[in-house]
Amino acid sequence: MASMKAKKASKVMATVVVLLVLLVIVSLLDLAWAARMLSAREVIDVLLSRGTWANNLIVKDNAVRIVIGLFVGAGLAVAGAVMQAIFRNPMASPYILGLSSGASLGAAIGILFTIPFIPSIITTPLLAFVFCFGTMFLVYSLSRTGGVTHTETLLLTGIAISAMMSAVVSFLTFIAGDKLEGIVFWSMGSLSNATWEDLLFVAPAILAGIFIMMMFAKDLNAMMIGDSHAMDLGVDVNSVRLITLIAASLVTAAAVSFVGVIGFVGLIIPHIFRIILGPDNRLLLPVSALGGATFLIACDYLAHTVATAYGVLPIGVLTALVGAPYFIYLLKRRKSEIGWS
Repeated sequence: MASMKAKKASKVMATVVVLLVLLVIVSLLDLAWAARMLSAREVIDVLLSRGTWANNLIVKDNAVRIVIGLFVGAGLAVAGAVMQAIFRNPMASPYILGLSSGASLGAAIGILFTIPFIPSIITTPLLAFVFCFGTMFLVYSLSRTGGVTHTETLLLTGIAISAMMSAVVSFLTFIAGDKLEGIVFWSMGSLSNATWEDLLFVAPAILAGIFIMMMFAKDLNAMMIGDSHAMDLGVDVNSVRLITLIAASLVTAAAVSFVGVIGFVGLIIPHIFRIILGPDNRLLLPVSALGGATFLIACDYLAHTVATAYGVLPIGVLTALVGAPYFIYLLKRRKSEIGWS
């Protein structure tokens, strides 16, 4: 037993070390991105306050994109891991309840219409946040029957609401006229427009959501066995589900409100680390946070470098192009995943 625990601890430590090394590497590469790529030495000189004025400006502009990407990637990955535990389904993600569709609808309204008494600069993220959060409460209230919320009903309600809101977004896109590009680009996700002011809202919201979700890691372990078994162990299933869904929605809303819709981070990252480390959410959630941050920064770097002739690709395109084939590969290679049999 002691040797098994030691082996498990070694695997966790090795995974964390590898992720930290990868995170440092991709962060330095992303910091160095410019029309003329900076060298690693030039980036380090800037970080040590020895850089030139031009290099300082480049790294400063890149830094805000990277910092907000760290929070968004970590938050979406943890939210995905929590939803997969709640629904006992490895295919679940922060968007399974229609949260992304709700945020997209709010953003589309903010882009197309002027809202009185609200500064135009915050209209889009504010409405995206409100609609994202409102969608979660709508789905939860519609799926609640007799004081009980069943997982299957919650999923089906989310799919229905998502389809309805996606149809409305499609209609708004159709009538957008000269504002079509803004809606389409936002729906693909991008870190390029992030500012330090955005971070003042994004960071506290995502950190609070992650902290709340991690507090219930042990209860989520019990719920993965089944609601009845969890209740036998003293877990208030309905309360835990509601609180963790609110926390996951807070994280998702904070992320997509400022950087747009970014898919696959909350789907594939927890899936990978559940295979590597097992289904224990006390380990899975923090490691998924680190993995999600690393994955998103790597995708952001690729978005700036793989098709320079066409400019910067929307990061949501890269996460899908990278995530979808790898997810299919994992499904083909591993028919029965650890923690779901």
